[in-house]
Amino acid sequence: MNKRQMKKFKKLLLDAKAGLEAEMEQLQRDNLNRSQRDFSGDLSGYSYHMADVGTDTFGRETELTIASAGSEKMKEIEEALERMEDRTYGKCEACGDNIAENRLVAVPYARLCISCQSEQERNR
Repeated sequence: MNKRQMKKFKKLLLDAKAGLEAEMEQLQRDNLNRSQRDFSGDLSGYSYHMADVGTDTFGRETELTIASAGSEKMKEIEEALERMEDRTYGKCEACGDNIAENRLVAVPYARLCISCQSEQERNR
């Protein structure tokens, strides 16, 4: 991979990282730092209907799932940036071939070429 391509993919990774950081900060600010009472909007000290509790809990669990997926994607992006430093970025970790440029445009943190990724998914 030449310097121009590396620069292009580094920008893609850094942009994705910045966008993900902004999403995670907003998620944390808007939802994860609030108590169950704040999340539900209940201002009284009295209990409320169990269905409301269930709905609120489901919403909170959904937000936690999104946060977890975001953390995993952040880890993938950071590891891709490390592979750039190691000069292994763009090489399939399974077969050693180059990962297609169009795949890296779509998934800039990809570790595997399309063939190896497909094989891995079939074996799951």
